[in-house]
Amino acid sequence: MSISLRGSRERLVIVCTDRGAGIEPSVIDSIFERFDRAPASRNHGGLGLGLYVAREIARAHGGDVTVESSVGSGSTFNFWLPRREEK
Repeated sequence: MSISLRGSRERLVIVCTDRGAGIEPSVIDSIFERFDRAPASRNHGGLGLGLYVAREIARAHGGDVTVESSVGSGSTFNFWLPRREEK
């Protein structure tokens, strides 16, 4: 897994990329729902709340979490927040 930080005048983006199994396109939208998890070839622990909570936090601050994934090649999650001028 790699984690990086990018920024522009408008927003900051935390980018998390893995080289795992990837996510089927048909379930991409559902992985952000409460208690939902992408099907896995082996059992991973968890309640299926992590992505839901991350997206809710980002949206509460005017940002979002998005994912790009390719089956067999891994996934990239972008957690972004708008920049606000200091007062």
